[in-house]
Amino acid sequence: MALQPDHPTSAADRDWVASQVAPLTAGEVLSLAFERFGSQAAIATSFGPEDVVLLHLAAQQLGGSSLQVFTIDTGRLPAETFEVMQAVVERFGLALQTLVPNHLAVEDLVRRKGFFSFRDSLEARKECCALRKVEPLSRALAGRRAWITGMRREQSVTRDELPTLQWDAQNGLAKFSPLATWTRAEVWAVIEEERLPYNRLHDVGYPSIGCSPCTRAVRPHEDERAGRWWWESAAHRECGLHRR
Repeated sequence: MALQPDHPTSAADRDWVASQVAPLTAGEVLSLAFERFGSQAAIATSFGPEDVVLLHLAAQQLGGSSLQVFTIDTGRLPAETFEVMQAVVERFGLALQTLVPNHLAVEDLVRRKGFFSFRDSLEARKECCALRKVEPLSRALAGRRAWITGMRREQSVTRDELPTLQWDAQNGLAKFSPLATWTRAEVWAVIEEERLPYNRLHDVGYPSIGCSPCTRAVRPHEDERAGRWWWESAAHRECGLHRR
């Protein structure tokens, strides 16, 4: 979808975001993103079930090869994540942009603090996430005017007020979450109906999957993100990619 040469400034984009208050379906939110921002809107994916459904819905509108899609390879992802990543890329014909951390910064952190410094304190864990996730994200979003995520309110207490559209002041662009109001059951219904690829770890108790050392299976009745950084308070279980 072509962009007009005189595309709005970030201030105009911010005002436009504030003006969008009508409740919309996931498809309508995606249409809004593509119509307003075209190729300057990118989909962020970690290839969880929500992200796969999001890519399915987006590909229905634009076609997989037309989507701007990026992922972050932190260097510590489980093998099963790469398996579903490859399957999804092939299913939708994606031109996937894969970003990795600055290797010199990671080498320095490991040399100074060891391989498991992220378990020493909340600050130490955020330092690791900042190097492996947040810095690559800033490169992925550079020059963009919008990004689209598969986040849902039901996932955790840190996301229970997530809007479908907001102004991301941290990165200075619009942020869309088309599946914000969806339930886990609704996500999996689409995966099953459309026979979409998904991570094999979901079958053995991992509803949310990140870096391998920071992810475990959840127990019955725990929330979906209880297996992420499980040694921390539930209120802190975000890596810094998404601010409340």
